Amino acid sequence: MIAPPRWTEEELDAERAKAREVFRQERMQEPLEQYLERFDQYQGVVEDLLETTIDVSKLDDAALAVLTDPNLLHAFRYLAGPPISEDDLRVLAEAVFTPSRLRDDEDMVRRIIEVVRAGLDRRRFPWVTEAREPTESERSGAVLASAAMIATSRMSTSRRSEGKGRQEALVEEALVAAQMKKVPTRPIQTMNQAPKPGEFCRESQLGSRKADFIIGLYDDRLLALECKVSNSEINSIKRLNNDAASKATTWLKEFGNKNVVPSAVLSGVFKRRHLLRAQDEQGCTIFWAHDITSMIQWILSTRV
Repeated sequence: MIAPPRWTEEELDAERAKAREVFRQERMQEPLEQYLERFDQYQGVVEDLLETTIDVSKLDDAALAVLTDPNLLHAFRYLAGPPISEDDLRVLAEAVFTPSRLRDDEDMVRRIIEVVRAGLDRRRFPWVTEAREPTESERSGAVLASAAMIATSRMSTSRRSEGKGRQEALVEEALVAAQMKKVPTRPIQTMNQAPKPGEFCRESQLGSRKADFIIGLYDDRLLALECKVSNSEINSIKRLNNDAASKATTWLKEFGNKNVVPSAVLSGVFKRRHLLRAQDEQGCTIFWAHDITSMIQWILSTRV
């Protein structure tokens, strides 16, 4: 069997420098227009929220109108400082956000309003705690600050999902170009259920953990592949060591190193120490999105 690639410290430094440069170029070239479009969108939503709630002074009266409108609900969570995530709000208020439940449970609606009111950002909305009407400049400032917060958050979320999506598309295109056959997603508990040599499937359960790709190597092993994008060295611990490499440890325990090659395709910013730990201690083979050809060449080499 052809052993998967293993990187020296010097090779990892060279590749992670390339990955960082690609990441930097993508971020620098990211259109400002995307942010401005989101800003304009949420500026209008925040203005609607303030109008609906009479400048946040009538939250109770407008509760159902706000909580049953997805856009207003999203902006409503940003009244707090810092903003409250929907998951946190659900837990803190013991709430369910389906319109029917909201209409039928006044106590739940009241709890939701109280959670956000308790965390209200007094810097952006000073008039609420002072029980007065806002000045025009205060209201305008609150709208602009809130819209900027929401637009920035949405951009961050979009970057993560789009980055991973681009990476997964890159991998699939490369596999198809290498004449590998895409087959349906399926749960895999035994090797007989896995894609055959020269086949691959997208996100599937492999043993007790999911993989982004499961690829049938030509020597009857499986390449279990995770796609990971990191925007910082600290973030790389979560993306690589606590996720992809943690799965590698599990798959090796469940299937053995004669049957599965756990791996990750990486983009972005990674610390050398974390890469070495994933490779040498956790058994995760590392490939790079900026050099996807090398991964394909290794896959094809398993024909020998």
